[in-house]
Amino acid sequence: MYQHHNWQGALLDYPVSKVVCVGRNYVEHIKELNNEVPTSMVLFMKPNSALSNELITGAQTPLHYEGEISFLIREGKIFAVGFGLDLTNRELQSELKAKGLPWERAKAFNGAAVMSQFVSIEESDIPKLSMQLWINGVLVQEGNSDLMIYKPLTVIDEISSFSTLADNDIVMTGTPKGVGSYVKDDRFVGKIFLGDSEIISHEWVAK
Repeated sequence: MYQHHNWQGALLDYPVSKVVCVGRNYVEHIKELNNEVPTSMVLFMKPNSALSNELITGAQTPLHYEGEISFLIREGKIFAVGFGLDLTNRELQSELKAKGLPWERAKAFNGAAVMSQFVSIEESDIPKLSMQLWINGVLVQEGNSDLMIYKPLTVIDEISSFSTLADNDIVMTGTPKGVGSYVKDDRFVGKIFLGDSEIISHEWVAK
């Protein structure tokens, strides 16, 4: 069962809640999937059963990784930052989208939201955050808030305009270009930087 951890790996006594995700928030990622640039913010949710500390592989079809700067919420505001992996069954998602159907089956399954530990931050530090995802020693994704269509504080305001963000909700802010499939035993390292300082480095091995 998933539980929040701090930067030292200690368990945080926070109840697990929902995950709210931003889709199509980096222009280059939109282009690589041949999607249209949205005219308004694209949001979807994952249940708390999707949260995991482990990186799974697809049983029948390959899953795709999407590395994201992710935030832990307290009192309706950003409280801490972590590295998140939004796992996607891309083949199923494409089928469902082509039929105009919801795609929770492709995004909200058990283990589809993989989280690192979280580190407390000040609101003034949010624009200074950036991320990198390394797989098997190769840098495959990097991004920062400057590249986001909708900045983190704007995302929080938009979500809060129609849905209450409860304490310990997680907000995933979208993925930069470089998404792709992976296989068992691939080694992932997700990094979060505050300016030039690395504040999170978390490793997963795909199971």
